[in-house]
Amino acid sequence: MTLQIETLIRAIPDFPIPGILFRDITPLLADRAGFKATIDLFVDRFRDARVEAVVGIEARGYMLGAPVAHALGAGFIPVRKPGKLPGQKYSEEYALEYGTNTLEIHADAVGHGHRVLVVDDLLATGGTIAATLRLLQKLGAEVVGTAVLIELEALGGRAALDGVDVTSFIRY
Repeated sequence: MTLQIETLIRAIPDFPIPGILFRDITPLLADRAGFKATIDLFVDRFRDARVEAVVGIEARGYMLGAPVAHALGAGFIPVRKPGKLPGQKYSEEYALEYGTNTLEIHADAVGHGHRVLVVDDLLATGGTIAATLRLLQKLGAEVVGTAVLIELEALGGRAALDGVDVTSFIRY
């Protein structure tokens, strides 16, 4: 199944900057069978985890996280880039392969002890997910796992998430 999905992921060299090989999932999202199979991978893995909310990381984490939340009967919580959320929020800065950025979450997005699953499209250096986990820790959430479609193993992102259950379905 993952081999079929992998054929729908396009590699784009030198995007967004020279030296980066971008893994583009838009062909996968456009393919009815491939998109369904992808969501099914996540749902099958976490069906029995009693997930109360799926946390999706802007922006491609939304494309995977929202349908996973729906299929699991869970809520969906967006983690966004700065300036996108109204009201009280928490912020965390993180490093990318090619710079830094910041993520934010509403201060009341999830209650203490709520069981959450973190979903994103890709694990590279681990900075984005690590920042999201720090945000969820501030809220007192119980993270039942993190799940990504793609893991770029050479960048060592899993090590930045030491002690966290990380599921990846395609590894480069």
